[in-house]
Amino acid sequence: MMKSIVFGAGCFWCSEAVFSTIEGVRSTQPGYSGGTVENPSYERVCEGDTGHAEVTKVDYDNETITLEELLDIFFYMHDPTSLNRQGEDVGEQYRSVIFYDDEKDREVIMRKLEEAQKDYPRMIVTAVERLRNFYPAEEYHKDYFRRNPGRPYCRAVIRPKVDKIRHKYNQILVRT
Repeated sequence: MMKSIVFGAGCFWCSEAVFSTIEGVRSTQPGYSGGTVENPSYERVCEGDTGHAEVTKVDYDNETITLEELLDIFFYMHDPTSLNRQGEDVGEQYRSVIFYDDEKDREVIMRKLEEAQKDYPRMIVTAVERLRNFYPAEEYHKDYFRRNPGRPYCRAVIRPKVDKIRHKYNQILVRT
């Protein structure tokens, strides 16, 4: 059965690149969620006053990969203890957040968040919110890493995240 979940883990180029390599993920879409401005642009979100986070919508076949497994990857791929920041990307738009639209998913998310906390000496600050809105990002953001592997940000930031996930989850989850 197809399901969706929306993850904010800093830059959406990174999270889309990671989740697009996962077996059972049928599609990914970078976008914006959680804010108050309708149809925000990348430039407007980067100004930091829309309330939106850069996110990746993940559509997945839950018979191939579970929400629990996706959450394990989410918590491992970024620093969920960092408030409104991932690396050099700073601002509310880079916050760690999970948007759900199924109350049963919220229960799973909260349980996995508690489990993940055991792996971190600092408190996890990942927000868990009901999905109110999702606006797809501009087309040039879609598959950014796949289309631009030689760009400095892709080599220095995205590639290490993708490799980290491939190394840890290669046996059961990552497409070849």
